[in-house]
Amino acid sequence: MSAFDCVIVGGGIVGAALADVLSADGVSVALVEARSIGAGTTACGMGHLVAMDDNAAELALTSWSVSLWRELADGLPRTVEYDACGTLWLAADDEEMAAVSAKVANYRAAGVRVEVLDSAALYEAEPALAPGLVGALRVVDDAVLYPPLAARTFALRAQARGARLMTGCPVRELRPGSVVLSNGDVLTARHIVLAAGVASPSLCPGLPISPRKGHLLITRRGAPVVHHQLVELGYLKSAHGTDGASVAFNAQPRVTGQLLLGSSRQPGDATREVDAALLERMLKRAAMFLPGLDGLQALRVWTGLRPATPDGLPLLGPHPEKPWLWLACGHEGLGITTATGSARLVADQLLGRTSAIDARPYSPARFLTASSRETAHA
Repeated sequence: MSAFDCVIVGGGIVGAALADVLSADGVSVALVEARSIGAGTTACGMGHLVAMDDNAAELALTSWSVSLWRELADGLPRTVEYDACGTLWLAADDEEMAAVSAKVANYRAAGVRVEVLDSAALYEAEPALAPGLVGALRVVDDAVLYPPLAARTFALRAQARGARLMTGCPVRELRPGSVVLSNGDVLTARHIVLAAGVASPSLCPGLPISPRKGHLLITRRGAPVVHHQLVELGYLKSAHGTDGASVAFNAQPRVTGQLLLGSSRQPGDATREVDAALLERMLKRAAMFLPGLDGLQALRVWTGLRPATPDGLPLLGPHPEKPWLWLACGHEGLGITTATGSARLVADQLLGRTSAIDARPYSPARFLTASSRETAHA
């Protein structure tokens, strides 16, 4: 048996970020991953670092996390492709533009830098957009990066401080004080953190996490020149709806000269196959905003599974009925953004420190106590 202060199960970007934070605090850590670091949902994501304001808890966690990424930016390798391009939320009509004022108030109250662009300013910033858009909201400090190498960077920094990276090590069982690997080896630890994304319920039955399938496409070089991450304001309806398949326009410039295009959502779908009809819908939607995409060649199309919770917020903190188990999962499409903040929140709770934001909105107890389950079924 091998003994550690903390064993983290799941080597995606959240688990790797937590290993980085804990190892920096002198905690002995093992990071256990069934495949390779960042090879699961992390490898399938867009890599956006975005402050989102669907509710106060989401805005608190995402805005703090984006600021933590910004602090890390100068120390990230070039291969992580961190690009502080900002985000433009595009308004297709006056009704969507009217909604911008509420977003401006939310963001500014949280200390997030934003600018409102009228139509003329929008087309000066992004000439390749289709005509007819009425304006946009620019979130200045949003960024993009390449998630698998960001996760690997966190893991290697932890390893350099003495953390043990255990890749290709599926976990069979979680027990009080120990993690049993599929080969029978046992790791003992005072604290066990489950950060296995969509696989988390298989190791801890009853977690309120379900898959949401999504499609992404990356173009060959030669795509229309885009300077910001572009997102239609209609994306918010798609991202937070729960019924049926949906698509929305989201385009991300890459430092390679390519464009990464999304997005789609298929709640409850755990298959990995590309849905050709849904992909066609997604691309037609994208061409409505970027007409220069017509005829452009795709380099690759893939799908991924987002680990969704019923209220759209992650599970960050102790399991209320298993005091030896901590949770860092259920981030849906914001795991890349919130990896930094999630790691800090969980580490602060483990080490008895006060966090920069209130951890209570993300507490697993909101779903996993007897009273919360009774409320959910009432």
